[in-house]
Amino acid sequence: MATAPIAAPPGFDDLPVEEKLDYLQALWARVMSKPEQIPVPDWHRRILAERLAAYRGGEGSSRPWSQFREELRSLLRAPAK
Repeated sequence: MATAPIAAPPGFDDLPVEEKLDYLQALWARVMSKPEQIPVPDWHRRILAERLAAYRGGEGSSRPWSQFREELRSLLRAPAK
């Protein structure tokens, strides 16, 4: 992953924010069209291995995605306090 700033394509800075977002979304879709080429950092792999080992060892808790999704949707629908 690049850490140094990169130059924007010519004309990018002159675009309205909505068009900049459209451009970025199109770029991301292009990158994601080949997910097998996206590198996975070693530290991600370590964390996943640790969490899987903890889960298999009976540590922590888990719940079905459908349950979590509904809880999240309820939170997003609730009025802000």
